[in-house]
This record gives sequence, C-alpha cells and structure tokens, in this order.
Amino acid sequence: MRLGRHPLLHSLDRDQLAAAAADQRWPKWSTMCQLRLLGNPVLNGVCVTPDADATALPAAVEALAAATGATKLMVRSDGGVETRAYYRGGDSLPIDQIEPHAADLLAAGRAVILLEPTNRFTNQLSALLRMDRPAPGKPGTFAVEVLGAGYDVGDLTRGGIRPQLSVSIAGVTWHHYDEPWWADLHVTRDLSPKAEHARRQARLARLAPHIRTITGPGSLSDSDEASAAAEWLRTQGHVDLWRDSDPTQRVIRSVREWFEVAFLIALHHPNRNWRCLATSLSDLGARRTVYWDVVDAARKYATPDRRIV
Repeated sequence: MRLGRHPLLHSLDRDQLAAAAADQRWPKWSTMCQLRLLGNPVLNGVCVTPDADATALPAAVEALAAATGATKLMVRSDGGVETRAYYRGGDSLPIDQIEPHAADLLAAGRAVILLEPTNRFTNQLSALLRMDRPAPGKPGTFAVEVLGAGYDVGDLTRGGIRPQLSVSIAGVTWHHYDEPWWADLHVTRDLSPKAEHARRQARLARLAPHIRTITGPGSLSDSDEASAAAEWLRTQGHVDLWRDSDPTQRVIRSVREWFEVAFLIALHHPNRNWRCLATSLSDLGARRTVYWDVVDAARKYATPDRRIV
C-alpha cells in the first residue's frame, strides 16, 4: 500500500529503499531501509516527517493498521543527530492513542516512525552486534551481546543490564570477507544464580515505566517497582523472564550468520570512515526475528557546538 510521500516500508522497491537509505536526515528510518535492502527482516512501518501536513499522520496510522491488521502500533521517533536525553520510544499503543502521542513528537521537530506492534514482554532472544576498527583498512573486532527470553534489546543498548552471553572475534578485516573459524570465537557466559537474580531485578525495574504507559498512572506501586512489575507480568501470563533458559547453543549456531549480516552492513555503510557500528535484533517468538536499525557511534549524538535542544 502506498501513502503519497510516506509509503510503507514493505512497499518500497529496491530503488526506493536505496534512495531512503541514502537520506541521512532520519538515521533510524534510513538504516531500517538499508537493512531491508541488504535482505534482512525488519518490521513494516512508515516514517512521518515533522514537515508533513496535518493529514499525513492520520493517513499513516490508517494505512499501516490496514496493512498489518493491527489494533496497536509501535511508536518510535527520530531526531536526526540526537542529544543524550532524546525521547525513548518503542511502546505499542492502541490506535486511538497514537495520534496525540505522535503529534507531540512531530511538534518537537522529530520524525515519527510507526511500526507494526511487538510485545517487549515476550521476546525469546535479544542480541546486539557491534563492529569496531581503529581505522579504515585496519583489523578490528566483532562482538555480540545476548540476553535470552523475557528481555529486550533496550536492556542491552541503554538499560545497563549485563548480557548473559558474549561472543567476540578479533582480527576482523572489515574490508575483506574471511569466514570465521570456530576457534576464533571467544565466548563469555554469566548465568550464575546471583547474576541472573540481579539481571532480573534490573529488568523488572526498567519495565515499570513501560507498564505504566500501557496501563496508566497509578497502576503500579511506587514503593517497590520491581515487585509490582513482576506481579503484573505474572498476571498477564508473561513468565518468560523466570524461565530457566540458556541461549548459548542457539547463539553459537547463529554467530556466523550474524557475522555475515554485520560484514555487509559495514561494507555498505555510507560513512566510509566509521570506527564503531552496531545493530540489534530480536527474536519475537513464533519463528520471527527482526533487525531494528544501525547506529554509527560517531554520528549518534550532537557534539557540544552542534547539540540539538
């Protein structure tokens, strides 16, 4: 389905994806298009820019809801070069709540990215893939951080929750593909009962604001957010966080595939002088995995003299 100036992501052909990927004004959206262009699965969505007319947002909501059959949509936003205190989105909201929420973001000069909904409480695996090198043409590293069932990518990217499993490969030539050997993998696991308890408590505390977004103010106790979040999750049947699961075997089986994805991202990234790139993926369950976007560490945040306010 097309939507004038704001087409749905899954409707874009290769030329349109390439054009969107080359437009660096909205990095989250452009890198989602780049990921799809490279053959990676991404959520269907639509980007509404702050210069769009008043009809664009309701039309985008209607088109994406019709295309996906969803009664909720996820709201993300993109401010271009961000400040450290930028808006943290990713919640899936009922259709009738989307427009007032998104309108405030557009008024603040942010592009709104509407996506088909996901459930942050039921992810089966979340992984952060990182590509590093000291300079173009110099050997670098590939690193993967993983959390299993019940967590989400945000726990790794900004939640401060330590991964259950980390895998790294040294001496990577990002300008020339060399298939990694099993012996190249350096694996670190941290699944002790103490570590799992600390990780789970941090996850519960981090979920409390998201639960309030869904259920409304006053739905959780302020005195013990972690316990209140745990009770709510169990009431809703979201018990993956307490499931005894070890993602090690799955991760080891997937590392080569993830390395190939990372290599192509690095090879085609528009900043040829990149030093650190990262992408993330989620296993949403029901045999569906999606990639989110690509972050270039050098271009993520505004420098002090370019800071956006």
